[in-house]
Amino acid sequence: MPLLKVRNIETYYGPIMAIKGVSLDIEEGAFVTILGANGSGKTTILKTISGIMEPQKGTIEFMGKPIQRLDPDKIVKLGIAHVPEGREIFARLSVRDNLAMGYYLRRDTDGIKSDLEMIYNYFPILKQRATQLAGNFSGGEQQMLAIARALMARPKILLMDEPSLGLSPKYTIDIFNIIKKINDEQKTTILMVEQNANMALATAHFGYILELGRFVLEGSCDHLRENEDVQEFYLGIKEQSVRGQRRWKKKKKWR
Repeated sequence: MPLLKVRNIETYYGPIMAIKGVSLDIEEGAFVTILGANGSGKTTILKTISGIMEPQKGTIEFMGKPIQRLDPDKIVKLGIAHVPEGREIFARLSVRDNLAMGYYLRRDTDGIKSDLEMIYNYFPILKQRATQLAGNFSGGEQQMLAIARALMARPKILLMDEPSLGLSPKYTIDIFNIIKKINDEQKTTILMVEQNANMALATAHFGYILELGRFVLEGSCDHLRENEDVQEFYLGIKEQSVRGQRRWKKKKKWR
Protein backbone atom coordinates (compact mmCIF):
# COMPACT_ATOMS: atom_id res chain seq x y z
CA MET A 1 0.00 0.00 0.00
CA PRO A 2 1.42 3.42 -0.93
CA LEU A 3 2.24 5.81 1.89
CA LEU A 4 0.40 8.56 -0.03
CA LYS A 5 -2.32 7.80 -2.56
CA VAL A 6 -3.93 10.61 -4.59
CA ARG A 7 -6.81 9.83 -6.93
CA ASN A 8 -8.42 12.13 -9.50
CA ILE A 9 -8.22 15.33 -7.47
CA GLU A 10 -9.57 18.57 -8.91
CA THR A 11 -8.83 21.86 -7.15
CA TYR A 12 -10.09 25.31 -8.13
CA TYR A 13 -9.15 28.93 -7.62
CA GLY A 14 -12.63 30.40 -7.75
CA PRO A 15 -14.10 29.28 -11.09
CA ILE A 16 -10.70 28.27 -12.50
CA MET A 17 -9.68 24.63 -12.32
CA ALA A 18 -6.01 24.53 -11.34
CA ILE A 19 -5.45 20.77 -11.30
CA LYS A 20 -7.48 18.34 -13.36
CA GLY A 21 -7.87 14.71 -12.34
CA VAL A 22 -4.38 14.35 -10.85
CA SER A 23 -3.46 10.91 -9.46
CA LEU A 24 -0.19 9.70 -7.95
CA ASP A 25 1.22 7.04 -5.64
CA ILE A 26 4.20 7.57 -3.35
CA GLU A 27 5.79 4.63 -1.60
CA GLU A 28 7.43 4.93 1.80
CA GLY A 29 11.04 6.05 1.46
CA ALA A 30 10.63 7.26 -2.13
CA PHE A 31 11.92 10.54 -3.53
CA VAL A 32 9.44 11.83 -6.11
CA THR A 33 9.58 15.05 -8.10
CA ILE A 34 6.94 16.96 -10.08
CA LEU A 35 8.22 19.13 -12.92
CA GLY A 36 6.30 21.77 -14.83
CA ALA A 37 6.26 25.35 -16.02
CA ASN A 38 5.02 28.28 -13.94
CA GLY A 39 1.26 28.12 -13.55
CA SER A 40 1.03 24.41 -14.36
CA GLY A 41 -0.42 23.56 -10.94
CA LYS A 42 2.60 22.17 -9.06
CA THR A 43 2.14 24.29 -5.95
CA THR A 44 -1.61 23.62 -5.94
CA ILE A 45 -0.96 19.87 -5.71
CA LEU A 46 1.14 20.32 -2.57
CA LYS A 47 -1.34 22.74 -1.01
CA THR A 48 -4.15 20.29 -1.67
CA ILE A 49 -2.27 17.41 -0.06
CA SER A 50 -1.33 19.46 3.01
CA GLY A 51 -4.88 20.76 3.50
CA ILE A 52 -4.25 24.41 2.68
CA MET A 53 -6.64 23.99 -0.25
CA GLU A 54 -9.57 21.59 -0.45
CA PRO A 55 -10.20 19.53 -3.58
CA GLN A 56 -13.65 19.73 -5.13
CA LYS A 57 -13.30 16.17 -6.38
CA GLY A 58 -11.09 13.16 -5.75
CA THR A 59 -9.54 11.48 -2.75
CA ILE A 60 -6.26 11.69 -0.84
CA GLU A 61 -5.21 8.81 1.40
CA PHE A 62 -2.27 8.88 3.80
CA MET A 63 -1.30 5.59 5.42
CA GLY A 64 -4.62 4.18 4.19
CA LYS A 65 -6.81 6.90 5.72
CA PRO A 66 -8.64 9.70 3.82
CA ILE A 67 -7.31 13.18 4.62
CA GLN A 68 -8.83 15.39 1.92
CA ARG A 69 -11.26 17.08 4.34
CA LEU A 70 -8.89 17.47 7.31
CA ASP A 71 -7.55 20.80 8.58
CA PRO A 72 -3.83 21.45 7.98
CA ASP A 73 -2.88 21.11 11.68
CA LYS A 74 -4.41 17.63 11.81
CA ILE A 75 -2.54 16.65 8.65
CA VAL A 76 0.73 17.82 10.23
CA LYS A 77 -0.01 15.64 13.27
CA LEU A 78 -0.41 12.63 10.98
CA GLY A 79 3.11 13.13 9.65
CA ILE A 80 3.00 15.42 6.60
CA ALA A 81 5.27 18.48 6.70
CA HIS A 82 5.22 21.21 4.03
CA VAL A 83 8.17 23.44 3.09
CA PRO A 84 6.36 26.22 1.18
CA GLU A 85 7.51 28.17 -1.83
CA GLY A 86 9.41 31.26 -0.72
CA ARG A 87 10.44 29.58 2.56
CA GLU A 88 8.12 31.67 4.83
CA ILE A 89 10.38 31.55 7.86
CA PHE A 90 9.59 33.77 10.86
CA ALA A 91 11.98 36.64 10.12
CA ARG A 92 11.65 38.34 13.52
CA LEU A 93 12.29 35.17 15.48
CA SER A 94 15.67 33.58 16.17
CA VAL A 95 16.82 30.46 14.39
CA ARG A 96 16.24 28.49 17.58
CA ASP A 97 12.67 29.78 17.88
CA ASN A 98 11.96 28.97 14.24
CA LEU A 99 13.05 25.40 14.87
CA ALA A 100 10.86 25.28 17.97
CA MET A 101 7.86 26.12 15.79
CA GLY A 102 8.57 22.91 13.92
CA TYR A 103 8.32 20.70 17.01
CA TYR A 104 5.67 22.57 18.99
CA LEU A 105 3.24 19.63 18.67
CA ARG A 106 5.76 17.11 20.03
CA ARG A 107 6.16 16.09 23.67
CA ASP A 108 9.07 13.65 23.38
CA THR A 109 11.85 15.71 24.94
CA ASP A 110 14.61 13.18 24.27
CA GLY A 111 13.49 12.77 20.66
CA ILE A 112 13.47 16.52 20.13
CA LYS A 113 16.99 16.81 21.51
CA SER A 114 18.20 14.01 19.26
CA ASP A 115 16.54 15.53 16.19
CA LEU A 116 18.09 18.94 16.91
CA GLU A 117 21.51 17.32 16.87
CA MET A 118 20.64 15.65 13.58
CA ILE A 119 19.53 19.02 12.14
CA TYR A 120 22.71 20.73 13.29
CA ASN A 121 24.73 17.94 11.67
CA TYR A 122 23.05 18.58 8.31
CA PHE A 123 22.99 22.37 8.71
CA PRO A 124 25.98 23.48 10.87
CA ILE A 125 25.26 27.15 10.13
CA LEU A 126 22.01 26.89 12.10
CA LYS A 127 23.86 25.82 15.23
CA GLN A 128 26.51 28.50 14.78
CA ARG A 129 23.85 31.22 14.44
CA ALA A 130 21.08 29.76 16.60
CA THR A 131 20.45 33.01 18.49
CA GLN A 132 20.43 35.29 15.44
CA LEU A 133 17.26 36.59 13.80
CA ALA A 134 16.24 34.45 10.84
CA GLY A 135 15.49 37.58 8.79
CA ASN A 136 19.22 38.35 8.69
CA PHE A 137 19.98 35.11 6.86
CA SER A 138 20.67 34.87 3.13
CA GLY A 139 18.15 33.17 0.88
CA GLY A 140 20.07 29.91 0.93
CA GLU A 141 20.39 29.95 4.71
CA GLN A 142 16.67 30.67 5.05
CA GLN A 143 15.91 27.70 2.82
CA MET A 144 18.04 25.51 5.07
CA LEU A 145 16.12 26.80 8.07
CA ALA A 146 12.76 26.14 6.40
CA ILE A 147 13.75 22.54 5.65
CA ALA A 148 15.13 22.06 9.18
CA ARG A 149 11.96 23.47 10.75
CA ALA A 150 9.84 20.98 8.78
CA LEU A 151 12.11 18.09 9.73
CA MET A 152 11.72 18.96 13.42
CA ALA A 153 8.10 17.81 13.11
CA ARG A 154 9.58 14.35 12.38
CA PRO A 155 7.42 13.89 9.27
CA LYS A 156 6.75 10.64 7.49
CA ILE A 157 6.63 12.59 4.22
CA LEU A 158 8.17 15.97 3.39
CA LEU A 159 6.48 18.17 0.78
CA MET A 160 8.93 20.63 -0.78
CA ASP A 161 7.91 23.52 -3.02
CA GLU A 162 10.67 24.91 -5.27
CA PRO A 163 13.61 24.50 -2.86
CA SER A 164 16.01 26.08 -5.37
CA LEU A 165 13.87 29.19 -5.99
CA GLY A 166 15.99 32.35 -5.89
CA LEU A 167 19.17 30.57 -4.79
CA SER A 168 22.66 30.89 -6.19
CA PRO A 169 24.08 27.87 -8.06
CA LYS A 170 26.27 27.02 -5.06
CA TYR A 171 23.37 27.04 -2.58
CA THR A 172 21.22 25.09 -5.04
CA ILE A 173 23.80 22.30 -5.16
CA ASP A 174 24.22 22.37 -1.37
CA ILE A 175 20.46 22.21 -0.76
CA PHE A 176 19.92 19.32 -3.18
CA ASN A 177 22.84 17.38 -1.69
CA ILE A 178 21.34 17.76 1.78
CA ILE A 179 17.85 16.77 0.60
CA LYS A 180 19.34 13.65 -1.00
CA LYS A 181 21.19 12.78 2.23
CA ILE A 182 18.00 13.20 4.27
CA ASN A 183 16.19 10.78 1.98
CA ASP A 184 19.07 8.29 1.93
CA GLU A 185 20.04 8.41 5.61
CA GLN A 186 16.78 9.22 7.41
CA LYS A 187 14.55 7.37 4.91
CA THR A 188 12.24 10.40 4.89
CA THR A 189 9.79 10.18 1.99
CA ILE A 190 9.97 13.30 -0.19
CA LEU A 191 7.59 14.84 -2.72
CA MET A 192 9.24 17.83 -4.35
CA VAL A 193 8.01 20.24 -7.01
CA GLU A 194 10.79 22.00 -8.85
CA GLN A 195 11.59 24.01 -11.97
CA ASN A 196 15.27 23.08 -12.04
CA ALA A 197 14.69 19.90 -14.01
CA ASN A 198 18.36 18.96 -14.28
CA MET A 199 18.87 18.97 -10.52
CA ALA A 200 15.51 17.37 -9.76
CA LEU A 201 15.93 14.47 -12.17
CA ALA A 202 19.50 13.89 -10.99
CA THR A 203 18.35 13.67 -7.35
CA ALA A 204 14.89 12.06 -7.24
CA HIS A 205 13.91 8.47 -8.01
CA PHE A 206 10.65 8.99 -9.90
CA GLY A 207 9.14 11.96 -11.69
CA TYR A 208 5.90 13.38 -13.08
CA ILE A 209 5.61 16.03 -15.79
CA LEU A 210 2.71 18.42 -15.22
CA GLU A 211 1.19 20.56 -17.98
CA LEU A 212 -1.85 22.79 -17.52
CA GLY A 213 -3.04 20.94 -14.43
CA ARG A 214 -2.61 17.40 -15.78
CA PHE A 215 0.17 14.83 -15.68
CA VAL A 216 1.31 14.15 -19.23
CA LEU A 217 4.31 11.94 -18.52
CA GLU A 218 5.67 9.87 -15.65
CA GLY A 219 8.46 7.41 -15.04
CA SER A 220 11.77 6.81 -13.36
CA CYS A 221 14.04 9.83 -13.48
CA ASP A 222 16.56 7.88 -15.57
CA HIS A 223 13.90 7.23 -18.24
CA LEU A 224 12.62 10.80 -18.13
CA ARG A 225 16.12 12.15 -18.77
CA GLU A 226 16.27 10.00 -21.91
CA ASN A 227 12.92 11.21 -23.26
CA GLU A 228 13.31 13.53 -26.25
CA ASP A 229 10.50 15.87 -25.21
CA VAL A 230 11.89 16.22 -21.69
CA GLN A 231 15.36 16.87 -23.09
CA GLU A 232 14.06 19.51 -25.47
CA PHE A 233 11.63 21.36 -23.26
CA TYR A 234 12.98 20.85 -19.72
CA LEU A 235 16.67 20.05 -19.83
CA GLY A 236 18.16 23.22 -21.25
CA ILE A 237 15.15 25.39 -22.18
CA LYS A 238 13.85 27.60 -19.37
CA GLU A 239 10.30 28.03 -20.63
CA GLN A 240 8.17 25.62 -22.60
CA SER A 241 6.86 26.93 -25.87
CA VAL A 242 3.26 26.72 -27.04
CA ARG A 243 4.43 24.31 -29.73
CA GLY A 244 5.89 22.11 -27.03
CA GLN A 245 2.64 22.08 -25.07
CA ARG A 246 0.79 20.81 -28.14
CA ARG A 247 3.17 17.90 -28.51
CA TRP A 248 2.00 16.27 -25.27
CA LYS A 249 -0.80 14.29 -26.93
CA LYS A 250 -1.23 11.63 -24.29
CA LYS A 251 0.24 10.53 -21.02
CA LYS A 252 3.06 8.03 -21.25
CA LYS A 253 4.32 5.84 -18.47
CA TRP A 254 7.45 3.90 -17.68
CA ARG A 255 8.12 1.67 -14.71
